[in-house]
Amino acid sequence: MRILGIDPGLGRTGYALVVAEGGRLAAGPAGVFETPPGVEMGARLLDLYRQVGALLRAERPDVVAMEELFFNRNITTGIRVAQARGVCFLAAAEAGIPVAEYNPQHVKVAVTGYGSATKRQVIYMVRSLLRLQTNPSPDDVADAMAVAICHAHSGRGWNTAREARR
Repeated sequence: MRILGIDPGLGRTGYALVVAEGGRLAAGPAGVFETPPGVEMGARLLDLYRQVGALLRAERPDVVAMEELFFNRNITTGIRVAQARGVCFLAAAEAGIPVAEYNPQHVKVAVTGYGSATKRQVIYMVRSLLRLQTNPSPDDVADAMAVAICHAHSGRGWNTAREARR
């Protein structure tokens, strides 16, 4: 199963393809899409939409995995993340690819076994589970890898992706 983890953000969206086969995980292409600050909001969202759409067409994942929206204090940042998430959902829907969502605590439990794990602990386990030579960087890529691993470990997506392709 090809799982595309996405960590959406307006300024920077992390992505990572994780391939799950026979209980083994392998890292595929990963990186970030950036939209320039100071550009009109609609243009930034359109740019992100096009980049995500091109990635979906190129990598052809079976499913997209994203964290549910969570923000503590900064409502403006939360709204911008919500807008970026909407664009990612739209691109996936247009490509006919299902999206699975997980809350941040669920992702941490799936990756580290501990729902209050630190960012450092998550990065360590992502590196270990995917057998990477170095820590994934930036954090947006590590977060995208973590949510993809969470989906692989959840068991939820195995039937969902097959049914979506029928």
